[in-house]
Amino acid sequence: MNNAADEYILPGGGASISALPKISLHDHLDGGLRPQTIIDLAEEIGLELPTTDAAELATWFTTQAESGTLVDYLKTFDVTIAVMQTRSGLYRVAREFVLDLAADGVIYGEVRWAPEQHLSAGLTLDEVVEAVQEGLEAGVADAAAEGRVIRVAQLLSAMRHADRGVEIAELAVRHHGKGVAGFDIAGAEDGFPASRLADAFDLLARNFVPVTVHAGEADSLDSIKSALFDGRALRIGHGVRVAEDINTQSEDDEGMYVTLGPVAEWIKDRQIALELAPSSNLQTNAWGTELSDHPFDLLYQLGFRVTVNVDNRLMSATSLSRELFLLAEEFGYGLDDLAQFQLNAAAASFLPLDDRDDLIEQILVAFERA
Repeated sequence: MNNAADEYILPGGGASISALPKISLHDHLDGGLRPQTIIDLAEEIGLELPTTDAAELATWFTTQAESGTLVDYLKTFDVTIAVMQTRSGLYRVAREFVLDLAADGVIYGEVRWAPEQHLSAGLTLDEVVEAVQEGLEAGVADAAAEGRVIRVAQLLSAMRHADRGVEIAELAVRHHGKGVAGFDIAGAEDGFPASRLADAFDLLARNFVPVTVHAGEADSLDSIKSALFDGRALRIGHGVRVAEDINTQSEDDEGMYVTLGPVAEWIKDRQIALELAPSSNLQTNAWGTELSDHPFDLLYQLGFRVTVNVDNRLMSATSLSRELFLLAEEFGYGLDDLAQFQLNAAAASFLPLDDRDDLIEQILVAFERA
């Protein structure tokens, strides 16, 4: 399994991608557990696992996740969510999550998760949010003690196939500015458009809580349209299928002629960030089976605000540094390209403007020195 301790060097460039400051926008709390932590917490609650060997368990998660469909991919979360039902379990997972981000050079991370999935042991929605916040703050403090400065925020996800959208939106409003930076909807996408949660999105808009929406991963352009217009999304989670609205035609020696459809044009012109997660997108067959098939480079070259993300580090056996390395290796990106991806993410984060500017300055200085 690849982890934050692995160092990734820019192909042909010598710079350490791992050491450079990075911004993580799309990273699921229940998809980033350490295998040994799962084993420890499972033992405490009497949960049977496929194996109690950490390395073998890591391999099991990756193998299961490589099913080729989002629905099967999501089944691996039955295990991780099961060990995240107590205050102590949530605290530990959140604390270690931050430490792993910091070890990978992340200086700002938005941590998304669905509180409604962590109530089986009797905790309330507010209690689970508070437990995660305590763990995140402990992780930030422990990282600082190790000389690593990191800032994190929660994104509260409502499960799009459930009927608790307004309840989770109200939860986000209550905790907004107290550790929670925004709102998301997640889960099975096909058949569950953002319009089903219209009342929740109205509530969030009235209370100035920013929104990102999973869309264009397992469903078509209509899902992205619903995220934009029903969800008022400021970012699109994955959004890889926006490429369906881009027509490319070869012009012999003239190169490529590209036309954008209305959805793609809207997203590009308004610089709505795409939270692309290449390894995860390939696992769920969101677009192709090889990285060379992924439209990341097309979107980047056309001027879309692309960001690089891990989605679920455990299921994809990855880290943000590894994702950047794979893209650089496949598409020939250099240091300036990797810097642009971080600048895109900083600009699209749900932080106040002054804080976004601080992140941008950190990125510019560090990449110039690399």
